[in-house]
Amino acid sequence: MEITRSQAELLLQLARRTIESRLKNRAVTDTPPADPVFQEEAATFVTLKIGGELRGCIGSLEPSGSLWDNVRSNANNAAFHDGRFRPLSEEELASVHIDISLLTQPKVLEYLDGDDLAAKLRPGIDGVILRHGRAGATFLPQVWEQLPTPELFLGHLCRKAGLRESCWREEHPRIELYQVQHFEEQK
Repeated sequence: MEITRSQAELLLQLARRTIESRLKNRAVTDTPPADPVFQEEAATFVTLKIGGELRGCIGSLEPSGSLWDNVRSNANNAAFHDGRFRPLSEEELASVHIDISLLTQPKVLEYLDGDDLAAKLRPGIDGVILRHGRAGATFLPQVWEQLPTPELFLGHLCRKAGLRESCWREEHPRIELYQVQHFEEQK
């Protein structure tokens, strides 16, 4: 699924209205436009930042519901249910910058060892899902901006999953890759 700039703008507005409605205790009454793209099943992440710093990020790795409903749900969860942060306040809303990532279907990456894994990753392009036992975590492709090498990226991803930083090199976790179409509010 490819989203046009005008469709992206509608989704960004939806995310902001969803958060604003919750803060003002108003019901969200938005119905999706007639465009069928908004009814397609989709996996998205909604990321909130204030001053360039992460303020919330929640999403789904697999399609769950329509694109419209998925963005609305993830916007609400990123603002009010990301366990790493307190719920967003009304005072913070004006400072929040919203971006949305539309994910492709994840695909398992076959690799031989840690060196082969690091060599197969495409910084800035691949989002990575790491699973090992009951632990798992993901980083969107945008995280490569802060963690530009495969070694840093994978080490931090292991820590995010609650694993040792060297797990990716020593224990051969399951790796899945996906790409995103990313769009954000214009400042």
